[in-house]
Amino acid sequence: MKRPVVEAMVAVIPVRNEADLLEPSLVALASAVQAAREARLRCEVRIVLDACTDASAEIAIASGFPVLHCDAARVGAARRHGIAAGLRALDDLDADRVWIANTDADSRVPPHWLTHQHATSRVADIWLGTVRPDFADLSPIQREHWLRTHPRGRTNLNIHGANLGLRAQSYIEAGGFASIGEHEDVDLVSRCRALGAVILGSDAAEVLTSGRFVGRSPGGYAEFLRGQASELIADSSGESLPRGAS
Repeated sequence: MKRPVVEAMVAVIPVRNEADLLEPSLVALASAVQAAREARLRCEVRIVLDACTDASAEIAIASGFPVLHCDAARVGAARRHGIAAGLRALDDLDADRVWIANTDADSRVPPHWLTHQHATSRVADIWLGTVRPDFADLSPIQREHWLRTHPRGRTNLNIHGANLGLRAQSYIEAGGFASIGEHEDVDLVSRCRALGAVILGSDAAEVLTSGRFVGRSPGGYAEFLRGQASELIADSSGESLPRGAS
């Protein structure tokens, strides 16, 4: 079933001490925003500095994007703060004509990231995009495993805050991101699904994310990669990494 035509996008990046990775993330986002604006889409970007104590603020300000501050030290709260500001800037539009695109400060979106989500919005309320870890951060055995288990063109059923989009109407009806420190993405999609939102996902606009083993939340993507590496080493050598090792 066709959905209302989306006329504007809100793109939000929460940042917590990401000075080492933030600049390439913002450069990539700028390319995606330019492509969306060339497609005649309004774009409101918000960079949310969440309890940062490093040089993230200077990098964010230099990007030219609007920068917000919060002290929640919780990614759900930071996303919520940024989205609220973006939606206020688009209050002349109905919520069903606005799309919210979420990514992370350690991730690089492709140039067609926003335009692909816009195309998806014609038939869906939520977009679940894939992420790929930066192979430069992974061991050869983990890179080989990733390529073997992630064939191109697959339908995506996983939920990643680094590549998640949804219609503002669905976001509002579900109550928005909860102000929690992790799994805020899974929590939100679950509530949207319960309300009957149509969900689509694929690897058509895959986001490149950090392959680090120590991230900003204990149960986030870095923890998944660390656990995966431990299992692969155990399979190949009979030994596993001690918990917390990098």
